[in-house]
Amino acid sequence: MIDKKLLDILACPVCKGPLRYRRDPEELICKVDRLAYPVRDDIPVMLEDEARELAPEEEI
Repeated sequence: MIDKKLLDILACPVCKGPLRYRRDPEELICKVDRLAYPVRDDIPVMLEDEARELAPEEEI
């Protein structure tokens, strides 16, 4: 689980916008770019190359 204080200061590395935490699977979601950044061992992986594109039908 991501600490709320950490989530408040993290931003999307692509657009610098806010991120939303998704518990299952553990990801940080950027609504603007429709990217999901993985969280591994409670550490957000904020690399564009590691992000996955959200499918059009995926709820954000």
